[in-house]
Amino acid sequence: MLLDRVVRTSAAVAAAPGRLAKIDHIAQLLREVPPTEIAVAVSFLSGDLTQRQIGVGYAALADLTGGYGPAAAPPELAQPGLAHHGLAAPAAEPELTLAETDAALGRIGALAGQGSQAERRSLLAVLLSRATEAERQFLVRLLGGDLRQGALDGVMTDAIARAAEVPAADVRRAYQLSGSLSEAAGAALGAGRDAQAAGAAVRAVSLQVGRPIRPMLAASEPTVAAAMDRISPAAVDWKIDGIRVQVHRAADQVKVFTRTLDDITARVPEIAAAARTLTVSAAVLDGEAIALHPDGRPRPFQVTSARAASQGGADRASVPLTLFLFDLLHLDGEDLIDQPASARFERLAAVAPAELVIPRIVTADVGQAEDFFAGAIGLGHEGVVVKSVSAPYGAGRRGSEWIKVKPRHTLDLIVLAAEWGHGRRQGWLSNLHLGARDPETGMAVMLGKTFKGLTDALLTWQTGRLLELADPPRSADGIRRGVVRVRPELVVEIAFDGVQASSRYPGGVTLRFARVLRYRPDKSPADADTIDTVRALWTGDSAE
Repeated sequence: MLLDRVVRTSAAVAAAPGRLAKIDHIAQLLREVPPTEIAVAVSFLSGDLTQRQIGVGYAALADLTGGYGPAAAPPELAQPGLAHHGLAAPAAEPELTLAETDAALGRIGALAGQGSQAERRSLLAVLLSRATEAERQFLVRLLGGDLRQGALDGVMTDAIARAAEVPAADVRRAYQLSGSLSEAAGAALGAGRDAQAAGAAVRAVSLQVGRPIRPMLAASEPTVAAAMDRISPAAVDWKIDGIRVQVHRAADQVKVFTRTLDDITARVPEIAAAARTLTVSAAVLDGEAIALHPDGRPRPFQVTSARAASQGGADRASVPLTLFLFDLLHLDGEDLIDQPASARFERLAAVAPAELVIPRIVTADVGQAEDFFAGAIGLGHEGVVVKSVSAPYGAGRRGSEWIKVKPRHTLDLIVLAAEWGHGRRQGWLSNLHLGARDPETGMAVMLGKTFKGLTDALLTWQTGRLLELADPPRSADGIRRGVVRVRPELVVEIAFDGVQASSRYPGGVTLRFARVLRYRPDKSPADADTIDTVRALWTGDSAE
């Protein structure tokens, strides 16, 4: 299939006014894609590469294209004849296929060692020079992580189900258990146009040790009592301020994945070593890794995050990570995700040393749960997670079976822009423009601004990072006044005292006394809180 067919579908999806129309456009394309190219088509339409990363960043794209990049017009508005730095004129007619485009990106990503950066740029220039103008803009946006066409996971799973004529719930489960839309699509559509065979293939997708699945997520409530109004009796776990880890063990082989399904095994050898102390042959476990002080109190999240991202051995010695396990998804050949939580917890306790299991009580007594919450807070932890003891493990889902409770209101929001500071903040990007995710479009809806809670160290880091994300690009020594708009890639955790109506912002609400707690490098914009969640807090309703 020609890349142009995907590009035209992407443009149609971006222009479609509603969810059903987007699903129709994608489903029609997927019916036409050859089985060998389904993974590529689904990845591209989802805004991803099959290789995940190929070592080409925004700066390289801007350099190659003379500043033309993700901020350019969408494909449906492309104009022929745009000049690009170092590139030949775009192709007059489509000739690139999906398969050869993916193969070219794979060759670029495989380059390593001395001279690889220049070779990467050269191969990318060859690829872009063979593309039409619309294809060129699509590829640059794809590589820059800025496709923004509204093909969210829910839209894609429904489109796959429609194209294959199988139940959407079966496709969602296949996606959750494989961690990959492309694999779910391959199962659904790889059987040709036989709906019965497609249904069987999708239902056959199962959890595999060594392949991460999408983690179960928690809703929020402001108090333990409110959470237990929804769940009782409940297991009440400490909520610790670490990084989510999914641990896979097969014999002595261990892999450790993040909540975004990235493999960090080589960076966290102490977590792998802890997993080898379990009395299991094969297991998949859910938990958190955290850096602790010698007295057992948690170190700041930034310390844990930096340690998990570090490749250095010195950091491992000075900032060891501690593993806390809270769920068991597979044990010695048996999948447990459909079993009630009480059974999973019991089996976890039987195979893991007590010091590796998250502190937990099971109770229907609100007072006892509140005392447990107070104890967790007293030890420096974030709060608790109240969990249904009868629920299965809802991979990839944020439902009402897990409810987190913290002693303050917080939201994970997207940074949309920043303003240059004044006075002692002169020269720093300070006042942040914040947005919540619109679940229908995937775009960010602005909620307000804040400059509070920013230390000098955070201001320095923030300024450098936001200049890297500036859209259009801005140099560090440029004019330092006004507003710098940025690509919506950073997620920041914001504390606030309440939500109030506002006619000033497009979402109709704003936050009272918003202040920055921390940036969340472990979260993508797709993990940010939604505008629906914010509005529910304003109206006093509970939100998932």
